[in-house]
This record gives sequence, structure tokens and C-alpha cells, in this order.
Amino acid sequence: MSVSTTNSAGAIVTPVIDYEPPVVGVEASSPPCAPNRPALHRPTGRGRHLHSLPHPVEVVPSERLRLAAAFTDAALRSILEVMDRRRPAIQLRPLLAAGLADTVASFTRAMPTRDAAAVLRRVHLQAVVDSGAGQELAYEASASYSRGERVHAMACRVQRVTTPRGERWQVVALHIG
Repeated sequence: MSVSTTNSAGAIVTPVIDYEPPVVGVEASSPPCAPNRPALHRPTGRGRHLHSLPHPVEVVPSERLRLAAAFTDAALRSILEVMDRRRPAIQLRPLLAAGLADTVASFTRAMPTRDAAAVLRRVHLQAVVDSGAGQELAYEASASYSRGERVHAMACRVQRVTTPRGERWQVVALHIG
């Protein structure tokens, strides 16, 4: 499912083709295969040592980035729980822009019931910066989640919006693969 808001009046929904073939010929109890090949490169002792490498510069994330990351993590987990029917879809309304919560709810109703629950694995957050002012406008997130043996992807855009109840974080665009 691909969803992006164009304005406050509605949302555009574009279906994404399921590109994963069904799992065939793999037993759930069999371990993954390990390669049986000799190492091609053996260290000779000549070359750089670890103590001669420069120390990495530690980047301290801004408070705004930390808040956006915490919100994004909670919002994506909530979306997965709604998709798994472990949480009511009404709880997405404060987290998602107008129309997105309804779209996720209708997408969930159309999906078959799944045996395995979706588990959020990794989230990467990238700031979208206004080149003129040098200020962070929004954050774009890419995430991976697993359901059973398969790994899927999600992407969203998160930004601060002003609502009648005050300013808060919201997911304004969402793509679930």
C-alpha cells in the first residue's frame, strides 16, 4: 500500500504489487546454509593497525531528532499492531494525518488474517532540511519489519503540525510494502 496526502481534504492511495513469491521447498526447522569455502585473503601482519586509525567523531543528535525518532518508532509500531488487528484503528487518528488512518483501517480490513505478528526491526530517520534557512522541516523514515520468515519495508514522513489542540508530531505520508 502506498499512501500520501496531497491536502487536508483527502489522500491518494496507490496499490503496490506483491513482488514476493510464495515460499517453496523450505522447511521451517532447517537452519540457513553456511558457505563452505576457504578464506581468500589471509592477513599478513603488514598494513595498518587498529590503533593507528583515526577516532570517529561522535555526533550528538539534536533534541528535535530524538523526539522525532521516539514518535516515529511508536507510530510505526502502532500501525503494525493495527494491521495485525491487535489494536483498534481509531487509535491511529492522532498519529496520522487526515485520511491516512482511514486508509490503513480499510487496508487492514481487506487483508487476510495472518498467523505471524509483524515485528518492527529497524528504523532509519533522515532530516529534511530547508536549504535557505538551514532548519529541519520534517523527517523521512525507512523501516524494516518481519512477519514470520519474511522481511518487509515501510517508509513515512514525519513532521510537526499545528492542530486545534496544539502542535504535535504526525505521520503525513506512509508507504507499506
